[in-house]
Amino acid sequence: MAEFRQTAFTRRLEQDRPILLDGGLATQLEAQGCDIGNVLWSASLLQTDNDAIVAAHRAYADAGAECLATASYQASREGYAKIGLTSNEADELMLLSVELANRARREARSTATIAASLGPYGAMLHDGSEYRGDYGVSSDILREFHSARLRLFDKTAIDVLALETIPSLQEAHVLAELLRDCETPAWVSFSCRDEKHICDGTPILEVAKLFVDHPSVVAVGVNCTPPQYVPALIREVRASLPGKHVIAYPNSGETYNASDNSWSGTVTPGDCADAAGEWIKAGAKIIGGCCRTGPEHITAMRSMIDRAAP
Repeated sequence: MAEFRQTAFTRRLEQDRPILLDGGLATQLEAQGCDIGNVLWSASLLQTDNDAIVAAHRAYADAGAECLATASYQASREGYAKIGLTSNEADELMLLSVELANRARREARSTATIAASLGPYGAMLHDGSEYRGDYGVSSDILREFHSARLRLFDKTAIDVLALETIPSLQEAHVLAELLRDCETPAWVSFSCRDEKHICDGTPILEVAKLFVDHPSVVAVGVNCTPPQYVPALIREVRASLPGKHVIAYPNSGETYNASDNSWSGTVTPGDCADAAGEWIKAGAKIIGGCCRTGPEHITAMRSMIDRAAP
């Protein structure tokens, strides 16, 4: 078991105020005109357009985000192998994502921390299974997939490992095991189908208990989940893990229409800020946004937190 190290992120957790994350990196990249409609999603720009990634990070830093997630959610050796890259080339691109987040932070003169964004196995498959958890693979395959990335990012100067959009009990078991060997603190957030269950149908109360007394996991919660479910999910996690912080960064609340790749429904920045206030009241320590949450929504959340500060 590795010795857990303190970072700027864990020191901020000790402060008596919420931590504000950024929003959807892909959302901002698309707003900047980037074409990320491919199997690597925003991670494809690590090869083709580093400046766009830096600009997207800067937009969130300027909005007041206190934590910037790297452009590595969909990056992996297996994913880059699909376009002919070697493992070493894939590792170099993943490490580049940290450099770009740090560059954006310097340019913005921000004190934001850096989170290594690590999506589930289903994100690499690019078939929507991160919202179902029905991979049909063994735990050994999941372990091999996640261990390579965790070893890589654990040796970098990041502040926290972000294991995001985890949809299944099986994958959570694998991560709970692997994270015991990491020195960097981590959070684990689940994609959920309703107010009580993660996407594979497991009660979040049950899956959260895997991280009771976990030495390196400092927060557990939800992301990429409809916001109306979030207050109840926060209460479920708090009941299961009274000794851990709770994290919540759901989608904007708009509805995706797969038939024509469009979104419907309008969610204003004020709506997001009001909802985030409810997440804090429910017990979330770390808040932010996921898909369809842009810098304007984070700005509104920043203002809400600052107004409420003593």
